[in-house]
Amino acid sequence: ARQQLDSATNMTDELAALTGIINSEYASDALRSQALADFYQRWSAEALVVNQWLTAQAQASRPGGLERVCELMEDESFDIRNPNKVRAVISAFCGGNPINFHRADGAGYAFLADQILVLNKLNPQIASRLLTPLTKWSKYDSGRQQLMKAALERILAAPALSKDVYEVVTKSLKTSV
Repeated sequence: ARQQLDSATNMTDELAALTGIINSEYASDALRSQALADFYQRWSAEALVVNQWLTAQAQASRPGGLERVCELMEDESFDIRNPNKVRAVISAFCGGNPINFHRADGAGYAFLADQILVLNKLNPQIASRLLTPLTKWSKYDSGRQQLMKAALERILAAPALSKDVYEVVTKSLKTSV
């Protein structure tokens, strides 16, 4: 994968190699870090490619995904006020990384609830769209159902909840198992 990353003649091949490296259990942390840094340096002037770089990291299935997403949100390339960046990181993690989002401890659900509460004030439409993974609570085991519903109830209890978010949360909580 490193050879493909180094010899690729287009971004698509580079991104495929990068994705292989960051998801590999055999790649060292040093290799992952260097590959990510090299890719970012090469494509940092291309906003759409940077979004793909963020998404690849948010969707990496290795353990520690939530912690990596929190780190990505501190990166200079991320801005929570930019809907494309929100989709590239938060939505990609919650909708495209089931192993890490649906952790048994519910940390992924709490993270999403936190982000929805922040985005409720900045961009209610994006916040309401981000709720989708939590609205599917009835499809999971009872432990995860309880944690997902608790996240939804915490959102519902927030003051000054937007109409968009309120509507999605209340409809979801009315869903029967």
